[in-house]
Amino acid sequence: MPEPEEPCTVEDLLRRHAPQVLGALVRRYGHFDLAEDAVQEALLAAARQWPGAGVPDNPRGWLIKVAARRLTDLLRAEESRRRREQNAAQLAPRDAFTTPPPGEGRAPSEDDTLTLLFLCCHPELTPPAQIALTLRAVGGLTTSEIARAHLVPEATMAQRISRAKQRIRGVPFSRPGPADHDARLAVVLQVLYLIFNEGYTATSGTALRRADLAHEAVRLTRAVHALLPRDGAVAGLLALMLLTDARAPARTGPDGELIPLDEQDRSLWTRAAIDEGTALVEEALSRGPAGAYQLQAAIAALHDEAAAPENTDWPQILALYDVLVARFPEPMAELGRAVAVAMVDGPAAGLREVGLLEDRLKGHHRLDAVRAHLLERAGDREGALTAYRAAAGATLSEPEARYLRGRAARLEG
Repeated sequence: MPEPEEPCTVEDLLRRHAPQVLGALVRRYGHFDLAEDAVQEALLAAARQWPGAGVPDNPRGWLIKVAARRLTDLLRAEESRRRREQNAAQLAPRDAFTTPPPGEGRAPSEDDTLTLLFLCCHPELTPPAQIALTLRAVGGLTTSEIARAHLVPEATMAQRISRAKQRIRGVPFSRPGPADHDARLAVVLQVLYLIFNEGYTATSGTALRRADLAHEAVRLTRAVHALLPRDGAVAGLLALMLLTDARAPARTGPDGELIPLDEQDRSLWTRAAIDEGTALVEEALSRGPAGAYQLQAAIAALHDEAAAPENTDWPQILALYDVLVARFPEPMAELGRAVAVAMVDGPAAGLREVGLLEDRLKGHHRLDAVRAHLLERAGDREGALTAYRAAAGATLSEPEARYLRGRAARLEG
């Protein structure tokens, strides 16, 4: 489902155009940090003026002009008086920058969003810095919002973002060359995947889900898919997000308690997202060899297509996990495969698979949670009780800990 042309609110409109405006300024002027400051001021000006005066006919052009003028002021402040006087005319924004005539350059477009994503996910930055800078520059979140999402003080997040900007100062605003494109795109998709995962299941805190992060990851991945519609990995990631997030309405109870997949009211799942995600993954799989995102999306689709837990096609899910872990070995994927093995061949077989992951996932609450579930299914009450308690003590997520303690209490009773 494509993004609507006009969002419902001024806030949505500003968030959609912010990365395009920033990309346009960085492409023309460089100076990522100053350009980002100028864009933020333009967004604030729009937020003050547009609700009363109305949205301009060309909102992106309006934002670019205001931001470019502010950037000019910032650049002038850094120059000597002599250079400032010499370059004033050159730095002043032109109408051609916003709407150039045919054949005279190109107008800023959503294409800049992808270039900006590549810049924010530059390999010189650490993964936490890539995520923070992406949420700030491309996602349009404030430093305060990003800090709250990561449960760190705002000053700490501001320093992280500032250091990231300094680290990429001087990096050309351009797409990576053909030799580096796939590797850099893989980093972009990994960052978006990490943002979504943190939004869908928060690693710590009082809420199971941070809907703003999950929705932002979906929005940004939609933008990348619109620019690279035939890229299977991009389509697979978007499908995986949609198919996973479709279950969100049934995932928590009235008090925010976690409801596991096999106990959810499936009538609450978002059917439109399931249909869109399924169509995306089917199309992506038809184009060639399946990557990790396509395979995970196919597994998610099989879960979503089951009208009830007992209708889940576990043999097909196990077959997909076999391909996934053979081609892309990763402990969490192997843990998911262990669950599928248990559902097909019984809990004892699943427990043997879990035991093989002990060294790589030792102390991780998900390993203990899966072990507890399988031990409970196998009838080992004491073993399950011990594993549930261990999992509850290892997680930093309060809803997960409450759920795991509840399972333990049920066994004690």
